[in-house]
Amino acid sequence: MNKPIALATNNKGKLAEYRAILAPMGFVIFSPADLNIESEPDETGANYRENSYIKAKALAAKVNMPVIADDSGLEVMALDGFPGLHSSRFASECGTYPKAYEELNRRLGDNPNRDARFVCCICYLETPESKPLYFEGICPGKLLKQAHGSNGFGFDPIFHSSEIDKDLGVAEEDEKNKISHRGKAIKKLEIYLAIQ
Repeated sequence: MNKPIALATNNKGKLAEYRAILAPMGFVIFSPADLNIESEPDETGANYRENSYIKAKALAAKVNMPVIADDSGLEVMALDGFPGLHSSRFASECGTYPKAYEELNRRLGDNPNRDARFVCCICYLETPESKPLYFEGICPGKLLKQAHGSNGFGFDPIFHSSEIDKDLGVAEEDEKNKISHRGKAIKKLEIYLAIQ
């Protein structure tokens, strides 16, 4: 079985995660770039679920296959969940992820509460008219005072997973995929797809 699915992202790290988990099941994941189309809708949703649906709906209108889209973020508890929904935008405004790490630590100052979590919500659309299905995952941990390792992408190098007691910047890909917010959400999607 080679069932195609379009993934609403051109983030190479995110694309690799989906392919690593879903390819063994016979799914072939295509990005908009693979399909030579553009799909960059404004993410105007009030939460991860709404943003994932906006992205899925926009791509579904342009392809003839099921679509998955996700929205995710890093939530720092002592900063009232910031940057959360705007994690990617925050990193862009800082210029680079390393500068975003520095800014988060500057805002935390000497606060001993380093609790943080990654949150992911996947939206799956079989067709543009289908009822959206959602799959969510949470990865709890703590924010590091400085980046450690270079594995993963985004905020991974500044995050310590409490589940495997390891910094994600040094975790192996298969190790991270088992406990990451996106990995957990994809696993839920995988179970749904397996029974279809």
